[in-house]
Amino acid sequence: MGFLQDKRVLVCGARNKWSIGWHAAVSCIREGARVAFSVYGEREREDVQKLLAGTPAEESPVLLCDATKMDQVDRMMAQAGEAFGGRLDGLVHAMAYAKREDLQGEYVATSQEGFALAMDTSVYTLVALARAARPLMRAAGGGAILTYTYLGGERVVAGYNVMGVAKAALDASVRYLAMDLGKDGIRVNAVSAGPIKTLAASGIAGLSDMLRHVAERAPLRRGVDQDEVADATAFLLSDLARGITGEILCVDAGYNIVGL
Repeated sequence: MGFLQDKRVLVCGARNKWSIGWHAAVSCIREGARVAFSVYGEREREDVQKLLAGTPAEESPVLLCDATKMDQVDRMMAQAGEAFGGRLDGLVHAMAYAKREDLQGEYVATSQEGFALAMDTSVYTLVALARAARPLMRAAGGGAILTYTYLGGERVVAGYNVMGVAKAALDASVRYLAMDLGKDGIRVNAVSAGPIKTLAASGIAGLSDMLRHVAERAPLRRGVDQDEVADATAFLLSDLARGITGEILCVDAGYNIVGL
């Protein structure tokens, strides 16, 4: 039996075989969790269903939801609740987005539209999903919410621009949500992953240089992969981490402790 045996976990934002959300789901399933997915559109649903085909989790629900639309969030969470018998133990928030042009050049050139889009998609979606999941987690006697951040929310990282500002807001949201939801036995944490070559990260200018720099400077003298981040996710969702909330766990081969 795994340490998430029979836990009900909703993974929001799995996109394809490279995405951290998908790998998080795989780790949770390996540890015994029952998993449902929330994806943006039909293309993502087809991709996830193909990945599930032939696995023990083949029948996992894959629900559609644009998490920037509150009516869709409420509808999707109701569907997840129905699939899970009215209870939810874990929620993974694996979504972030910024316009490609706002990840190039100077941050000062960020458009108002681009700023609002990055914040709404990357930060407010966590708030909206947490609010919608709260009744289901109360029914389960508590739960755990997990999101993904990056060092670019604490330090200036070339090319990260508006997404760095969004991650700083996400970090603060983790702490405020942890305070709000703690009285319901709901924990809220984040994993700060080192740079990983995913489809979503491909829009960041200089990603290859970033990956090489981290591998050269990190104490472990390497980068990290999706599975390492996913296993940390499973831990934080589990009862093994029952005393941890409002925290940001760095999974970056130690790079965060190194001076620039």
